[in-house]
Amino acid sequence: AVGCLSVANLPKFRGLDSFKGTWYHTGHWPHEPVSFHGQRVAVIGTGATGVQVVPEIAREAAHVYVFQRTPNFNLPAHNRPLDPEYIRQVKARYKDIWQKARVSGFGLPYDTVERSALSVTPAEREQIYAAAWNKGGFYFGLETFNDLLFNREANDTAAEFVRARIREIVRDPTVAELLSPRDHAFFTKRPPLEHGYYEAFNRPNVTLIDLRSTPIEEIIPNGVRTSSTEYEVDSIIFATGFDAMTGALLKMNISGRNGMTLNDKWAEGPRTYLGLATHGFPNLFMITGPQSPSVLTNMTVAIEQHVEWIADCLKYLRDNGIRVIEAEAAAEESWVTHARQVAEMTLLVHTPSWWVGANIPGKPRLLYPYVGGLGNYKQQCDAVAAQGYTGFSLHS
Repeated sequence: AVGCLSVANLPKFRGLDSFKGTWYHTGHWPHEPVSFHGQRVAVIGTGATGVQVVPEIAREAAHVYVFQRTPNFNLPAHNRPLDPEYIRQVKARYKDIWQKARVSGFGLPYDTVERSALSVTPAEREQIYAAAWNKGGFYFGLETFNDLLFNREANDTAAEFVRARIREIVRDPTVAELLSPRDHAFFTKRPPLEHGYYEAFNRPNVTLIDLRSTPIEEIIPNGVRTSSTEYEVDSIIFATGFDAMTGALLKMNISGRNGMTLNDKWAEGPRTYLGLATHGFPNLFMITGPQSPSVLTNMTVAIEQHVEWIADCLKYLRDNGIRVIEAEAAAEESWVTHARQVAEMTLLVHTPSWWVGANIPGKPRLLYPYVGGLGNYKQQCDAVAAQGYTGFSLHS
């Protein structure tokens, strides 16, 4: 249970050791309060954590330089104090909400829709998108249309809606365009939830640097040097993400049968049965491992599903005097093939994201989470258990 996003990714920037200021990685933030009051701050990376820190730091820093390589389709979080009546209503139906999440595709209690983005008029589509946008969160991707991950033409309608909102919020049209994704489909990178991120670029103390036109060449003692400019800063924040899904597992140097290491077995990418186990490594379970829904769902729901399944499995083994359980090679091969085939039905495999390992040099490119949906996945896991753990070898 080592976590899907627990090994921070810090790119090997030349000259980092020479930096005389203070630097941070958002994945290892200090426990004590950090003040940027009056400082010049560089934020490198514009994924989920970058989107969170920029508006907060901009309120107190003298200047914030945001170094962006790839803009994201950020969705509004609409963070706000919760109305007491809303809290009462949620608590009154909490069990129903949680059950709905457990059987849903993404582990969220949203209503499913059975309509294509191309099946309605442009005016109706705009209205549907606007209603979901105003709700905030992932409603925009999950309660609008059911073909956004499968049909590029349908996806383009969602992408353009988001770009139009960026143009409405960001006053400088050049900056708005730089913040507008053009190179990947909507939801094929994890869409961050933002609260004041786009508005931050209307502040005079926030500057966006486009790393595609002027990449970072090195960290220098007093700041960051790109191919065109030196930026003097007092602090650097690396919002550069994680070695997701497999990073923590491979870092442990786990050995299986006959001295085989997990690193060697997964040299060309992870191979699992249900994302729970891997052939050659008896009695090893992985909670939210690769080729399980994991990061493509509500992680709390995904973790609970795995914990409950594993706990029931351990009880079955104990009650039946079984001491060894191991994924069978054929079952593993079948699951790997199935996970790949489902992934290839979507637009996700066409975008270089951390979901496919593209943020880590040399990491095999494939969709690491299972995209077949949490509810469907749970049914498959439950069927395996109900049939006496088919696909596993059991030995006393």
